[in-house]
Amino acid sequence: MRLEGSEDGRRNAKRLRREMTPPEIGLWLALRSNDQGLRFRKQHGAGNYVLDFYCAPARLAIEVDGEAHERGDRPARDSARDAWLNSRGVHVLRYPAQEVLANLEGVVRQILAIAIKRREHKRPDR
Repeated sequence: MRLEGSEDGRRNAKRLRREMTPPEIGLWLALRSNDQGLRFRKQHGAGNYVLDFYCAPARLAIEVDGEAHERGDRPARDSARDAWLNSRGVHVLRYPAQEVLANLEGVVRQILAIAIKRREHKRPDR
């Protein structure tokens, strides 16, 4: 099952690619040049949502959460979004932006390990 964005989602993803935050840029540079042969997409449309990063072979979404994700209705919205993605076989990893900045190498190591494991154990019907 391919994970595609709606028209609004694709339009929003295109805009967000031009407006990436410093933690997102750092993570993108590290993920796109990985030695494991994993391909990541940045700002990938998925339904009405936009994923910060997506590895299709592993069905893995990576989100870099700034402080806004802790306020207002954002936690509930993020939870609903994660549930929607999980129902489509996509696992979501969330990292605080500060952690990405402070421990980029560790974050990348963890993402790659999980992506490799998911790619190798992917169900045949997905």
